[in-house]
Amino acid sequence: MTDDKNPFAAMMAQMQEMAKAFPQMGAFDPAKGFDPKAMEAMWPTMPKEVMEAWFGNALNENGLDAKTRLLITLAGLTMQGAQADVALRQTVRHAREAGATDQQISETLGMMAVFAGVPAMTRAMELAQQVMGDSEDKT
Repeated sequence: MTDDKNPFAAMMAQMQEMAKAFPQMGAFDPAKGFDPKAMEAMWPTMPKEVMEAWFGNALNENGLDAKTRLLITLAGLTMQGAQADVALRQTVRHAREAGATDQQISETLGMMAVFAGVPAMTRAMELAQQVMGDSEDKT
């Protein structure tokens, strides 16, 4: 039973179509299972201007800028034990695009040793290094 006027049914149909497309994009193969690296590759880094508009102070003049918000997000992901590999690497990519230097990212993660513990900080730093090693340092 489908009702064209039912937004929930339309959303479910759209999600089913997306799920069908995942094998073609390499993120999910029913025979092999879910591939987080392929899923990560599907989501590009947003341009700095987009992040500033959505997450920064473009609409909130005296608020936090996108770079600061992304560094805070890195701290939060580390506090959770740095278990969300894809989310942490994506946030590092976005923070760099928003203007954060590798040093600022490293200092943010290093500070988390006090609050999240050395194992969580070490894991976060390992994940961040995977991204920071991909390209030249943005200083």
